[in-house]
Amino acid sequence: MPRTVRCGLIQASTPLDGRQPPEVIKKAMVEKHLGLIQEASRQGVKVLCLQELFYGPYFCAEQDRKWYALAERVPGGPTTRLMQEQARRQEMAMVVPIYEEEMTGVYYNTAVVIGPDGAYLGKYRKHHIPHCAPGFWEKFYFKPGNLGYPVFQTPWATIGVYICYDRHFPEGARILGLKGAEVIFNPSATVAGLSEYLWKLEQPAHAVANGYYCGAINRVGREQPWDIGEFYGSSYFCDPRGRVIAEGSRDRDQVVVADLDLDRIQEVRDTWQFFRDRRPETYQELGQLLP
Repeated sequence: MPRTVRCGLIQASTPLDGRQPPEVIKKAMVEKHLGLIQEASRQGVKVLCLQELFYGPYFCAEQDRKWYALAERVPGGPTTRLMQEQARRQEMAMVVPIYEEEMTGVYYNTAVVIGPDGAYLGKYRKHHIPHCAPGFWEKFYFKPGNLGYPVFQTPWATIGVYICYDRHFPEGARILGLKGAEVIFNPSATVAGLSEYLWKLEQPAHAVANGYYCGAINRVGREQPWDIGEFYGSSYFCDPRGRVIAEGSRDRDQVVVADLDLDRIQEVRDTWQFFRDRRPETYQELGQLLP
């Protein structure tokens, strides 16, 4: 019997100006996403991923301690609990990016993974943290992830998570494939003129190199007062051959939905034997070379 799972990606704009209090923006973004989650459920989505730092603006466009107020404990924080309730109610697995407080003053860019029964399955912490102009001051807000590259079992597929800037590094993407991930979700926040030419190159390349599906998410709109560029949406799914099979708009809130035929993974891997032919014993220099 074919193994097909309907997956979804939510891309959304921030309805309020970044000069508003963080808690006001957070409330508005959570309310917006609750509606989009219900829309995904109506479309029959079984595994859903939200965008990076979904309940706020991309506040890394500035360095201001006020944004630390958005951080929550994981698990146990209010947003995780709310999304556990949503996952249970909608009977869907969810990937929920959250600004995590591990302890007072220690923060991570994290994605929580929740099962369709509302169970907390675990979390992934973003490993690669950019700090560059214009407006990507992430090391002010996040420590590098320290939990490795976990995969998560859902009733429909084994999934992995990579967050935004992680996608520029193939090593973790390979580890996720070797651990059995069938679908990789990459929630992002990226602007035109900086990374757009890479947007449809890197993740299809990961999908081809590792023989799995990728779901790439980007928020939409211009966020004030920073206006570091246009978040150009264009969220998409690509298959193990690197082909885009569903794509969102450039400029509007949307649930991007695709039916993923997981049997295609074996078909592709039986054709391209990249895992069989890899030579890990020859790669030891990778950990020794500088920088």
